[in-house]
Amino acid sequence: MHEGTLRCPICGRNYRITGGIPRFVENGSYAASFGRQWQWFRRVQLDSQSGSTESARTLEATTGWTEADYRGRLVLDAGVGAGRFAEVVANKGGEVVGVDLSRAVDAAYENIGRRPNVHLVQADIMAMPFREGTFDLAYSVGVLHHTPDPERAFARVAAVVRKGGALAVYVYARYGPSHRFSDAIRRLTTRLPLPVLRAVSALAVPAYYLYRVPVISGPLGMVCPISRHPDWRWRWLDTFDWYSPKYQWKVLYPEVFRWFQSNGFRDIELFDEPIRMRGSKAA
Repeated sequence: MHEGTLRCPICGRNYRITGGIPRFVENGSYAASFGRQWQWFRRVQLDSQSGSTESARTLEATTGWTEADYRGRLVLDAGVGAGRFAEVVANKGGEVVGVDLSRAVDAAYENIGRRPNVHLVQADIMAMPFREGTFDLAYSVGVLHHTPDPERAFARVAAVVRKGGALAVYVYARYGPSHRFSDAIRRLTTRLPLPVLRAVSALAVPAYYLYRVPVISGPLGMVCPISRHPDWRWRWLDTFDWYSPKYQWKVLYPEVFRWFQSNGFRDIELFDEPIRMRGSKAA
């Protein structure tokens, strides 16, 4: 069904289905920048478009899950964006439900939404339209720190994982002084009109070569960080992604570990590159 209405028999509310996507929110709210971002950079991070395996490797580094873990499982992608990780899960035989607050879901639909094992929903992570214990696996890669309350967002995602299921997350770390400079810059950039910020972020494309000069690369990268990805499109996207969101929290390993513990997870594992963590929900 590409167009229609969903009706809740309990509360009596109606929810639109437009463009093949059920809509449980009216707009992107605090995540509106991501809606624009993924319309502008819709295909940049898709492995199928780039010819690389970078998204697949990033997902594996965050979750530790293999194709055997995904095959035949119902999987939640909490913060699907343009669908880079949902594409990987679908290719590995999982049935994936991608949720995003913003109009990024429209970009995801254009990329992967017509696949029979991909389902996309526009909804708030804080109020997802799923029963508790629905999913076998859930992951949230680079999303929870962009919500108003990362710990509460984690709890909502954790609640829809079934007992015996597993959850994996990647969030920004609050270690070292480098983020203080970019946080100061973000006080300005988050106030700029998004098209202006997109144009400013494009400066990261040629600036990359200046940031590779050994003598100045360290200080320059700390005071005014940009993406140093070798692909110029990815570099532009990542720099815009860093400076545009309204919320960008940084947390510590012990905080995230406690999130898992307090939501009933055990066998909690830490992975390389702060902060990547997964756990299994106690049965």
